[in-house]
Amino acid sequence: MRHGKKINHLGRKTAHRKSMLSNMACSLIEHKRINTTEAKAKAIRRFVEPLITKSKTDTTHNRRVVFSYLRNKYAVTELFKEISVKVGDRPGGYIRIIKLGNRQGDNAPMAMVELVDYNELYNANGGKAKKTTRRSRRGGAKKTETPVVETQTSQEEE
Repeated sequence: MRHGKKINHLGRKTAHRKSMLSNMACSLIEHKRINTTEAKAKAIRRFVEPLITKSKTDTTHNRRVVFSYLRNKYAVTELFKEISVKVGDRPGGYIRIIKLGNRQGDNAPMAMVELVDYNELYNANGGKAKKTTRRSRRGGAKKTETPVVETQTSQEEE
């Protein structure tokens, strides 16, 4: 029975699994989007989202805690400088998983993992409110042409 066993071991021993998740998290932070299997995508979500939450408050302690997970100082710097600023007002759900279908070689279900605020297709307006324009189906008021008044020049008066 697997009562109380929440972690997906991903067919790896503990050290290999931690290193793999750390490397995938660093790649996600660096590139903002990665392709992987669905099982690894779900595992990386549970790994990265608490780290992004910690990065919202920039203290030395939080930097050291995040560094103990990621073990890459460039990824930690990127996380605290850029990503935490962009997701500062978001209460959670920093990562989106999009299923891509099955891999050709071994038919493994694939997924794309991306940071939500960095996708320009879903955030086309850049987080601004949408402008609503009201369009009527019936014809609007008819435009009336104003008659052109010819002005007389001084030569015509002579």
